Amino acid sequence: MSEPESPGADYDTTALDAAAYSRYERVYLFLASTFVVLLVLTNVIGTKLFRSPFDPEFALTTGILTYPFTFLVTDLVSEIYGKRRADFMVLLGFVMSLLMMGILQLSVVVDPHPYWVPAEGFFGDGAIPRADSPSMSGLRAYQHAWESVFSLNGILLFGSMLAYACAQLTDNWLYHFWKDLTKGKHLWLRNNGSTWISQLVDTAIVNSILFYWGFGMPFWTGVGIMATIYVHKLLIAALDTPLIYAGVWALERYLGQELVEAVDAARQGQTA
Repeated sequence: MSEPESPGADYDTTALDAAAYSRYERVYLFLASTFVVLLVLTNVIGTKLFRSPFDPEFALTTGILTYPFTFLVTDLVSEIYGKRRADFMVLLGFVMSLLMMGILQLSVVVDPHPYWVPAEGFFGDGAIPRADSPSMSGLRAYQHAWESVFSLNGILLFGSMLAYACAQLTDNWLYHFWKDLTKGKHLWLRNNGSTWISQLVDTAIVNSILFYWGFGMPFWTGVGIMATIYVHKLLIAALDTPLIYAGVWALERYLGQELVEAVDAARQGQTA
């Protein structure tokens, strides 16, 4: 009785032995986990604004420190594991972001306990303060601070998740478009070309919804702010060019270039 056919069955099985393939999968799990952590952190820290190092009068969201690097991870996964794996990782990040946001909203609505305020409870005499005591004022301040950080604006949430899905899937598609067009050459081109365009998609979608729908800004005011944000994203994205080369080199060295090429060849034989 013949064995069932599987993807890559026509290729050298020594390159796809169990031990090597297990390492191949573990690296993918590490990259996908890194991607999800960066994405979730972006949604958590993104409510804080900070001064631009180039123009102190201009405010930037702290999420700009983490979100651009999600595109580096998607490009690494696209290069080593292919478009399907990269698209699955994007979907995984989307679902985990929704899970994180749901849990955060639950943390906002649960009734706070006076022990939450460090000066009372465990650090005080153990008595629960009365509703009119000064410490209850501190508890309300704690709750207000928590709500100000983690309460979600519906418009911003809609814009953020829509922009994320569109930008990341665009990045994956463009990466493989440039890879096919250049026949696998010029890694820098597909890395930067896909990221620059997908970052433009992300900036245009999320900020259009936020500025025009949420804040009611005049058109050209919003365009000026978006352009400044986009320039900052490009500067950060440009930093990942040596990182993508270093990452691909390290992954091929760790996994074994023959294994990477064998799995890539098997993947190319599958139906897209």
